[in-house]
Order: sequence, then C-alpha cells, then structure tokens
Amino acid sequence: MMLELAPGDRPVLPRGVRVVDDRVRGGKVLLGPEKAVALDAIGDAILSRVDGTASFAEIIADLAATYSAPEAQIAQDVQRFLVGLRARMFLAVRA
Repeated sequence: MMLELAPGDRPVLPRGVRVVDDRVRGGKVLLGPEKAVALDAIGDAILSRVDGTASFAEIIADLAATYSAPEAQIAQDVQRFLVGLRARMFLAVRA
C-alpha cells in the first residue's frame, strides 16, 4: 500500500481515533485505540482540516492561504505529517 496522499484523496480519522483536549498538560492529543500522540500547534492546524470531505489539495490550499506560505512547502510538510499518521493507523483515506 502506498502511503502518500494524492491531491484528490480525502483524509479522515478512522473509527476510534479523535483529537481531544489534554487538560493535564494543555494542548491537543490525537487518541487512538491504546495509543496517543501529543499534537503541537502545526499538527492541530492540519488535523483541524481533516474531516473526510476536504481533499488533500484543498487542505494544502487552505493552510497556505491561512499562513501566507508557499503551497509547495506546505504540501511537503503536510504530506510527511499525514504519511506518518497513516503508517501508524491514525489516518485513513477516501479516494
């Protein structure tokens, strides 16, 4: 299985995975079955746009517009982040 996302792929958090507030340490945490990942502000910004309806290209365009950053750099960084989550089963993709 290829882990990289294509522009038309629609990333989604699979059943049992969600982003929650960590009231003890502050910030956000990505929770999955028997595992958790602390999110920094960048991870939270990316995952706040992962809703199963927005395509990878739409997420990139929105982040680039929001942060006034080059789309090519945003795409590279987001791709790396999402591939890492997908490899650990924190992310699924709808084509």
